[in-house]
Parts: sequence; C-alpha cells; structure tokens
Amino acid sequence: MSPGKQASQCEAAAPMAAGARLEAMRRRVRLSRVAVWTVIAAGPIALCVAVASTPTTVAAAPATKPTAVHTAAAADPGGYAQMFISAWLRSSADDETSAQARLARSMAPDVDLPDPAVDAQSAPQSVTAVRSAQRADGVWEVTVAAQYPSGSVRYYAVPVAAGSAGSSFTVTGAPGVVAGPARAEVPKSSYAVTVPEGNLSSAVGEFLAAYLTGAGEVDRYLAPGVNLTAVSPAPYTAVSVEQVLAVEEAAAAEQVPADGTTVRVLVGVEAHDTERRWPLGYELTLRARSGRWEVAALESGAARDGGAR
Repeated sequence: MSPGKQASQCEAAAPMAAGARLEAMRRRVRLSRVAVWTVIAAGPIALCVAVASTPTTVAAAPATKPTAVHTAAAADPGGYAQMFISAWLRSSADDETSAQARLARSMAPDVDLPDPAVDAQSAPQSVTAVRSAQRADGVWEVTVAAQYPSGSVRYYAVPVAAGSAGSSFTVTGAPGVVAGPARAEVPKSSYAVTVPEGNLSSAVGEFLAAYLTGAGEVDRYLAPGVNLTAVSPAPYTAVSVEQVLAVEEAAAAEQVPADGTTVRVLVGVEAHDTERRWPLGYELTLRARSGRWEVAALESGAARDGGAR
C-alpha cells in the first residue's frame, strides 16, 4: 500500500476512534442516570447502600507539629512566709481577735500563736524573706529575717506547702529560729587596673555629676546610640570621684586611644546631699571617639546596656 493511502486511512481512522470514545462516554452517563433514578425509586435504603458501595478517596490530613506545652515554674512562697512571720511576731495568744492574730491564723491554721512575756522584745522593725528552698514537689522552706529596733536580727525557717497551680500556700508548721546565712567568699575583682586622674576620670566625674545632681545634660557624655536618663528628682547636690579601677590597661593610658577602644571601669564616688555624704559605686563602659571618652553603658542599675536614641 502506498504511503498516501496509509496516511488517508490514518486520517479517517482518527475521527472514527474519537467518535467511538465519545459514544462510550455518553453510554456511561446514561447508565449512571438510570442507576441513580433506579436507586431513588427503590427508596432510602437502596440509596444508602449505593452511597456506601461508592468508593471514597480520603485524603490524609497533613501532619501537624506537636504543640509545645509550657509548664509554669513553681511559685516562690517567700512573700507569703514573710507576711506570715510579720503577723505571727506581732500577734499574741492572749488576744486572738487582733488583726495580726487573725491574719496569722488564716495563713497557718495549725500553728500556735506566741505568748510573749510582759517585758518581751518589741515587735520587729522589718521582716524580709532572704532565702527560699524547694524541698520536694509542693514543699518549701523559707528563711525569713526579722530586724528589731535594737539592730539585732533573728532568722526563722518557715515550712510552706504550695498548691499545684502555684496560686495557693499554707504554712504547715511552727517556724524555727535558725542561724543566719553564712558570709559568701567574694571572688577576686576583675577591676585590677588603677586609673590615674586624667581624661577618663574627668569624663566619668562629669557624667555622674550630670546623672546624679542635674548639673548639665547627660546626653553630651554619651556615645552615639546610647540613651540614659538622669535620676529625677536629683538626689544629691555634689558628686566627687574618689577612685577609678578598670579591667583593661587602655583605661590608664595618658592619651585617649584610637576610636572604638572600649574599657570597663568601676567608679567609687562620694555624693553629698543636705544632710550627709554617701559612698556610691558605679560600673561603666566607656568608648573612645574623636579624642574623648564617652559613656557606652551604665552597668549599675536598670539601664545595663544603654539603648537606641
């Protein structure tokens, strides 16, 4: 057979094949319609069977990341124990109707009230929680210091039970008088370089004078990008630098070093108000720029890292 005839037959066969496929599709649609109407005519039961027999494709739900559960940290009952000791020391078994006695009873139902003698020591001047230790789950021991007008200090160990949610506490037993915390060993200071009078000590003195007395603007002593606000109202009338110690040797140089040089210093100052003088200490970070020292951070107090202006 010639190639021409073969091409003609192929061209003729293509419409026929397409027509056959179209007819088959129409036949399936008609059959589907007949099946549906037959099911409807047969009643609800047949419809349910037809639906149940229809293959269903269920797409798997995408895997989700597990939700992180954050457990609240156990609440420290130090403040609760402090309040109890304050009320307990100010109460008396001879007068359980007083406000302090009723408060102590409400916080520690099973704890007896003290029975002070006639010449007993007066009530404490201040009460402060100094240490909290968690002994077990929900079991705490809080050490509370009571300072008296005479200057003496007495320490009490208070057992406290904490609820699982950390929102409820109860003093579970009578407080015990204990020895105060031992004095901790002080590590060697990193401020070992003595800074003589010069550019750095002058810059520090002028900055602290502006910061504590309002004498001048604080901003003029700050490095770019640092924001510090003077203490207000100004608590002192005068400030003098007594000593400057540094970590880096560059702080003791006679000339201001290259721009960007950073040093950390510990400054001892003497501040004066209308009544007395006050020895104060400040940790500062200074940075060299254009032949002068500028304050880059005040490490003492709340403004530890400065801030953007």
